Amino acid sequence: MVALDYPDAASAEALVRSLEGIPCYMKVGMQLFYAAGPSFVADLKARGYKVFLDLKMHDIPNTVKGGANSITKLGVDVFNVHAAGGSAMMKAAMEGVEAALQADAKLQRPLVIAVTQLTSTSQTVLNDEIGVDGSVADAVVRYAKLAHEAGLGGVVASPQEVSLIKTACGASFQTITPGIRPAGADVGDQSRIMTPSEAIAQGTDYMVIGRPITAAANPRQALETIIEELV
Repeated sequence: MVALDYPDAASAEALVRSLEGIPCYMKVGMQLFYAAGPSFVADLKARGYKVFLDLKMHDIPNTVKGGANSITKLGVDVFNVHAAGGSAMMKAAMEGVEAALQADAKLQRPLVIAVTQLTSTSQTVLNDEIGVDGSVADAVVRYAKLAHEAGLGGVVASPQEVSLIKTACGASFQTITPGIRPAGADVGDQSRIMTPSEAIAQGTDYMVIGRPITAAANPRQALETIIEELV
């Protein structure tokens, strides 16, 4: 999953064109979605791309239900909510999805996932700033279990927690892992990272990769190098 973390549609479009022909998901996050809007997502879908809409909804259940309904109508393949919003909120998201599907049989069912802990969250931040006791791994697994019980199909977590999540929630429970950095790449603001091959060895289902591709002098070559590492 290539993270299109760009400030406008034109910049993102240039990257998409440079990767044309390489099968991958396009992840549209807050920066691009707020700038380019739903029409950019619709265009990606019309061109045959799978889309992960990464808006991390976290609000009262009724608001998230409405948001999930609207997102499902966009036809995205994956979208997410924050597990910290609680079980009622996550169940409301699924209700919003179901309502959209019932209203339009042509819509596809998106994979709904929950954010556990951001990959920028360190042990110190978790305990001293967020105010959650215990280890990061414990917090991630607790949120994963909540998401599973609420009927979601997976979670966002760092690759370091994938095996724990699979053990707790089953092999079919999907894991989407940011914090992927090829060997020698700049770590940036990430705390819990792995290389692509290490993440695959842990059993992750999808990897989100942004700056190692988008900030590269030759993004296509950077992605091809990552793919070559995995085969």
